[in-house]
Amino acid sequence: MAFPKRESPTISYSRVVAWIAGLTALYELIVASRVLTWFHIFFPAAQHRAISLLCVLFLVYALRTPSGQIRTGTIPWYDILLLLCGWVGAGYVAFNYRAVIAYSSFGYLDFKGVILACLLTVSVLESARRLAGWALPIMIACFMVIPLFQDYLPGLLHGKNLPLESLSFGIYAGTAGIFGTPLGVAVTIIITFIIFGRLMQEAGAGKWFIDLAMSAAGWARGGVAKATIVASGFFGMITGSPSSEVATIGSITIPMMIKAGFPPRLAAGIEAVAGTGGQFMPPVMGAIAFIMAEWLGIPYAEVALAAFIPACLYYAVLFVSIHFEALRLGLKPTPRAELPPLWSSFIEGWFYLLPLGVLIYLMIARSYPPEMAGVYSILVLIGVSFFSPDKQNHLTLNKIWASLVGGAKTWITVAGITASVGILISSLEISGLGVKLSIFLIDVTQGNLLMTLIFVGFACFVLGTGLESIPTYMTLAVIAAPALVELGVPPIVAHLFVIYWGLASFITPPECIAVYIACSISGSKLWETGWESMRLGIAVFIVPFAFVYNQALLMRGGVGEIIAATVTAFCGCVFVAVSMRGFFTEKLPFWGRSLALLGGLALIGPTTVWTTTAGLGIGMLGVMGHTLLRKRA
Repeated sequence: MAFPKRESPTISYSRVVAWIAGLTALYELIVASRVLTWFHIFFPAAQHRAISLLCVLFLVYALRTPSGQIRTGTIPWYDILLLLCGWVGAGYVAFNYRAVIAYSSFGYLDFKGVILACLLTVSVLESARRLAGWALPIMIACFMVIPLFQDYLPGLLHGKNLPLESLSFGIYAGTAGIFGTPLGVAVTIIITFIIFGRLMQEAGAGKWFIDLAMSAAGWARGGVAKATIVASGFFGMITGSPSSEVATIGSITIPMMIKAGFPPRLAAGIEAVAGTGGQFMPPVMGAIAFIMAEWLGIPYAEVALAAFIPACLYYAVLFVSIHFEALRLGLKPTPRAELPPLWSSFIEGWFYLLPLGVLIYLMIARSYPPEMAGVYSILVLIGVSFFSPDKQNHLTLNKIWASLVGGAKTWITVAGITASVGILISSLEISGLGVKLSIFLIDVTQGNLLMTLIFVGFACFVLGTGLESIPTYMTLAVIAAPALVELGVPPIVAHLFVIYWGLASFITPPECIAVYIACSISGSKLWETGWESMRLGIAVFIVPFAFVYNQALLMRGGVGEIIAATVTAFCGCVFVAVSMRGFFTEKLPFWGRSLALLGGLALIGPTTVWTTTAGLGIGMLGVMGHTLLRKRA
């Protein structure tokens, strides 16, 4: 008699993990939608974050091995021990919240509270190590230990020792600790938009945007690459992760560019730079816009408005660079007969714009919280997906569930790291080290704004290495931005500056995550591709200096001033792009490229009659001087 074959433990274990991931995502969306309030069910913010952290820790230890690789078997006993440590610490906040509130009246923890805080801290830092490597948890551990021994440390680090009871209170029960704003943003806004991006991809929006972009720009020189910029920038904006965007959209666009005649290293560089730029482009900015608005206590619309022109300048340099590179390579435009008509391409997927329209309307016109607007946009997206004539794009229950599971597995990286960033923020606030670091930077640079910008930019680049975009911003907002604010730079300007320089690590070797992924698709070498991405994305280093010195680029000032700054900056971007590619109507000599770069920098900087005149003159001499001299000779 034949018995039915029993399912292997590994498959059963995988299904359990998938179910927990899907239910976690569903729980987060329900809380974000405020539906529970209809039934008079209310969660204190810290309690909801603690429940979410319980799920996050389980998924991290269930899905990641100690080396950070994807787990293929069940959880070993030592990982169960670490998981239980985290569950005990977070579970006490989740299910005994009144006792945690009682600690607030004292400002320190008792012996039991210290033990709970230590258990949770160890588990959270270990999860962050598996998700992001050693650098972040080591940095957090150092800043966490410093307050306990400040009396024995020299110079900048010297101060009054803090008792462990006070330090652990800030980390565990304080408003800026593990359950503070960073984790709060992760369990409301970020999870919502990660799932929204997943559903957009499942509904076929990615292919539609690529087809629409090809219809609009494919006929131009380098049209395939220009279409790639539009599609990749859009999806980079929604996904909140340059690496995820390159892995998904890049798998389609990079082979297309190589087939069109672009060298593999250049195709990979274009995709990496375009995907990274989505983090700068409103209205979503990879969810960074919402976090910044929450952090600074300003309306979301103000952040989106300020970020718009710099993001356009970033992409202007990339567009112009591709155009002149296509001229240099002698690439022919795609014949219009081989491209789908623009109108018919638009009609095939016009409904994909409805969820985005609902999102923008609810956030700007109705002032809805981003997570609520995101949930309602998801509902609209599910409905309009059935307008697609291709049934493969319909968001059926199976596809929705797959998006919830996949979204939760992606989200744990952000959630786990933001919980650990809360430890960093609390430690810096309690010890006062954050203020000391700002004062130290200002003392070193003697209060010189340019030197401080250079120091802060380099620090942002180093600290952002290896992290995803949102944890990068949160870390830099605590450590780097205050130094600029101390010098009188408006907070929103300082925060945008650290975002640009922090995310530069995605396209700059050696730790260029987006370039690594693009290389795996194109087959090109890392360093040659990294060099191309730096040349294509040179605006990520220049534009931040421009809007610090010329804040009209952030919509701050009169209409005439803003228009003048935008026009001159765009002209400067053209000169910079020509300099980076070394080609205008013909190959430029070194002196021509140098003059074009100098002219471009003058135009992108502060707008005055003298800088504009000098910038145009020097730039034109750089791009046209060689041709005129040759003709005269």
